[in-house]
Amino acid sequence: MDLNKKFTPETWPDHPERATLEAKNKFVGFWLFLGGETVLFATLFATYLALKNKGPSGFGFSTQELYQLPLVFVMTMLLLTSSLTSVYAMYHLKNYNFKKMQLWLGITALLGLAFLMLEVYEFVHYVGEGFTFDNSAFSSAFYTLVGTHGFHVAIGLVWITLLIFRNSKRGLNLYNGTKFYTFSLYWHFIDVVWVFIFTVVYLMGVIG
Repeated sequence: MDLNKKFTPETWPDHPERATLEAKNKFVGFWLFLGGETVLFATLFATYLALKNKGPSGFGFSTQELYQLPLVFVMTMLLLTSSLTSVYAMYHLKNYNFKKMQLWLGITALLGLAFLMLEVYEFVHYVGEGFTFDNSAFSSAFYTLVGTHGFHVAIGLVWITLLIFRNSKRGLNLYNGTKFYTFSLYWHFIDVVWVFIFTVVYLMGVIG
């Protein structure tokens, strides 16, 4: 099958992300990749929980006093909304509406960028309070877990920006359709990871 073949909404496959053998292989390979990422974050969560509130004598920081739940709630809403806009984009992908798909992916990227900027602000605030990466085992575990997630968000933003601009004049085909769909899976994954971070790190940290 010609991956660059021009389609119409009537001839566009119902599942373009798995319409070719190459697409199916990429689809399976990416799920395996996400499995590895799940193990990575599970390890980071376990390390954080083991080191939570652990520090030298006179450490002076606890999760109840440190975390700013209102700020983190806004960040959570931004990222969850970006997951919803990604769903809208994939809806238009399946209906062969390239312009609307690009629009919703652009909105997804903007929401993700807003989230990342607030996370940087949060880190700067904590550092200003004296809660630095090398402050204690607890702080190292916190910055490693949340920072690794932030790094994944940044990768996602670079990925979708490149996809949008590189394909802006190509339109939608079976070759790039798989790439857009794979990005959507990745974005949903980092959204789910953040829900766990919000619950385990921040919510349980403040509530105790």
